[in-house]
Amino acid sequence: MATYDITDFGAAGDGTTNDAKAIQAAIDACTAAGGGTVLVPAGRIYKTGSIVLKDNVELHVERGATLAGSENPADYTERFIVSALSSGEVKETTEHALILIASHEAHDIAITGAGVIDGAGRHFIEEDLGYIYKCPNSRPFTVFLIGGKRVTIRDTRFTDPALWCLRLTGCEDVLITGITIDSDLKHPNADGIDLDRSKRVRISDCEISCADDAISLKTCEEFPQYGTTEDVVITNCTLQTTSSAVVVGVDAVADIRNVVVSNCVIRSSHRGLSVNLGQEGNFENILFSDCVVETRIFDSSWWGRGEPIYVSAFPWHDKVGKLRNVRFRNILARSENGAYIAGQRPGLVSGVVLDGVRIELDRWSRWPGGEYDRRPFESGTGIYAHPTSGIHIDTASDVTIRDCEIVWATRAGNFSHAVEAISVDGLVIEGLRGEAAHPEKYEAVHRH
Repeated sequence: MATYDITDFGAAGDGTTNDAKAIQAAIDACTAAGGGTVLVPAGRIYKTGSIVLKDNVELHVERGATLAGSENPADYTERFIVSALSSGEVKETTEHALILIASHEAHDIAITGAGVIDGAGRHFIEEDLGYIYKCPNSRPFTVFLIGGKRVTIRDTRFTDPALWCLRLTGCEDVLITGITIDSDLKHPNADGIDLDRSKRVRISDCEISCADDAISLKTCEEFPQYGTTEDVVITNCTLQTTSSAVVVGVDAVADIRNVVVSNCVIRSSHRGLSVNLGQEGNFENILFSDCVVETRIFDSSWWGRGEPIYVSAFPWHDKVGKLRNVRFRNILARSENGAYIAGQRPGLVSGVVLDGVRIELDRWSRWPGGEYDRRPFESGTGIYAHPTSGIHIDTASDVTIRDCEIVWATRAGNFSHAVEAISVDGLVIEGLRGEAAHPEKYEAVHRH
């Protein structure tokens, strides 16, 4: 396979020159010749604005090389209006987001190599608000691949994303493996991996530390032609986030189905394993298994209140779909909050199973407990006060709790039942181990 060294096309690699034109020339020559490898050689920093991957091109960033996003918004010639920064809806006032590495309907493309791709997030901060940055809406996705087929992203280290780090929209037959994403933990919307209307995706052996959702499955409004997100496998990853570690939903106006998450370790996150339905899509057949989860409560600028397991259906705006067949099996959790399963009204949440789940509740942060978070939820209260149960279920049907264990590492004053069920139709509890946090005050299982 032919190799196209970007320095042969004029890339300076001095860290100050915009090398986008040279890199793009190498990509264009590579695809015109039938494909090959575009090489970003070691030992230099190559600053760049937007570049576009094309058919049969592998962008290989060698160990010791850095491909660094420009600090100048004008260098990002690839732009797209997206719903990511306008509450999940494209509006007349929605600004263009920028793109560092793009592709459009390209097939057989890859980003590989153990070098660094720097998303330039530090250049797109307006103010440090203490626990979160204020940032301009017009900032770059690090990688935004649209309509790709047979996509591989392997071994690369991504640092300092300004917005979603890897966004794959309408992509099919995707492999993401062995990558690292290292983000500033105060950078809003700096997600790790976002799968939007994509199919047959495998994510494995990744290390992700980011401010917003580490791995997020979506069906965003702006690309209806690509349909659903389905047939996704996520395994063997270690994740840390100021928001949700793995989340199915939020930005989802079409269906998401057939998702398996296994063998992952989640540390110091605001929410662990999450199915968060807020728009018109319907979710089904989602399995989480064999995971270790640690969640803590943090500042309310970030969605979540330390829930290790979260299943909800509340309308972000005016409409919400239904979710069914969601299972959590062999989960070990240490958290400052309990599992939360809830719907706005009957019929939205059904077929949820917790099997072999152990939740150890403790308190170690300074943030207030005794709260649940239903955001995004414009028509009702997002964060609301309520005593903390090991498992809290509110307005759902066909829920099974089998061989689960609730352990109170401390007996905080707002800790209450092992299980609390409110308006649950068809609740089955088998082999539950654990008592209420304060047995003299609460019963272990409270139904009402």
